[in-house]
Amino acid sequence: MRIRNKEFDMKSPDVYIMGILNITPDSFSDGGRYVEKDDILKHAEEMIEAGADIIDIGGESTRPGYQPVTEQEEIERVCNAINVIREAFDIPISVDTYKAAVMDECLKAGADIANDIWGLRYDIYNDKNYSGIRNKNEELTDDFYISSQMAEVVARYDVPVVVMHNDNMTRSFEERNASDMDIIKKYAQLSNLSVAEAIADAEEANVVSRVFRGLQQSIDIALQYGIDKDKIILDPGVGFAKTNLENRKVLKALPQIVEEFEYTVLLGASRKSVIGNALKLPADEREEGTLVTTILAAEAGCKFVRVHDVEKNARALKMYRAIYDA
Repeated sequence: MRIRNKEFDMKSPDVYIMGILNITPDSFSDGGRYVEKDDILKHAEEMIEAGADIIDIGGESTRPGYQPVTEQEEIERVCNAINVIREAFDIPISVDTYKAAVMDECLKAGADIANDIWGLRYDIYNDKNYSGIRNKNEELTDDFYISSQMAEVVARYDVPVVVMHNDNMTRSFEERNASDMDIIKKYAQLSNLSVAEAIADAEEANVVSRVFRGLQQSIDIALQYGIDKDKIILDPGVGFAKTNLENRKVLKALPQIVEEFEYTVLLGASRKSVIGNALKLPADEREEGTLVTTILAAEAGCKFVRVHDVEKNARALKMYRAIYDA
């Protein structure tokens, strides 16, 4: 896989590092630290020197309880960071957004990868006016495709896309209300399941099944829009629409996920609550736990890890590779 000026060998045991650059005031780990031009440039340089292969820029926090920003504000934040980095470095840049209009402007500004936390499925689960499953003539058919604004943008720019598993499924029957049941019914329709089967998929014990179905839907959407198979990167979505137990189950199932799909897999677990809950530590003290998930990803066959502390994770992977090559 070639991204910008760099060749990524998906058949080697190497694991590539996506360094996180949050230009937000409220991200859970580093909110407010990299907003000014000098701070953005300095952190990008530090990550590159430490071994980052890609810089992933986010302009809106997606932590629980985050404050949404307008599309225009997000565009200005991210495009400014892209321009700052592009002036000094030729490293591949990824943009972390679920908004098609934001992604459009950022790819136009010079970003190289689309990183979509909704896996091309935002319209399905969040747009109350979403009309459902249609073909390209906007007619309901048996041979349907799922309309996706993000997939249209990605296909137009012909860039790699990270499709992350995410949905609005609730976790316990007691928590469900009419709105949640609507989501479950939609999930059942999209997955060709009965409502009873969809409810079973929403239980904690069946999270891996739900992740498989969701990632397959994202793949199907990408292929329907003409996105090249080799440009699709799967992310199982640790920390998104999952309980603590579910997050641990997904991490444990990484080898299954890699084996199940003939696609590149990325893990983004850096400093997330699944680590904090296990270690009883705040976000800025979760690096040892993050390193464990990075090595789990390498062992499972993931090709990318998305992390905050590039230096420590690069060292851990270097040690892993030394042992692997022995």
